[in-house]
Amino acid sequence: VQLQASGGGLVQSGGSLRLSCAASGNIFSINDMAWYRQAPGKQRELVAAISNGGSADYADSVKGRFTISRDNGKNMVYLQMNSLRPEDTAVYYCNAGVRTHRVIPWFDYWGQGTLVTVSS
Repeated sequence: VQLQASGGGLVQSGGSLRLSCAASGNIFSINDMAWYRQAPGKQRELVAAISNGGSADYADSVKGRFTISRDNGKNMVYLQMNSLRPEDTAVYYCNAGVRTHRVIPWFDYWGQGTLVTVSS
């Protein structure tokens, strides 16, 4: 199973970016999907998560600005980021709980990360 994240880049404060993450490989089913981020010198933190039923949760710092969504048919998760701030600068990682067979437990998989830089 591989997760491939894309969509990062350089944007000015107040701008928008949309991150995408595609899960591929031997996938039986996907449970929760999420985006995490890690800024230089800081610990990785949860940004947003979405269940396979579409229920979403957000870190307080991004509520009202970021929107997580998913396409279960395509095994994709997205993060629409609006009103970006310099403090949103980080490497963003996608995460998914994947089952490769109906009798095998869920396992966490991570994407390679995509860099988001917000200039002031």
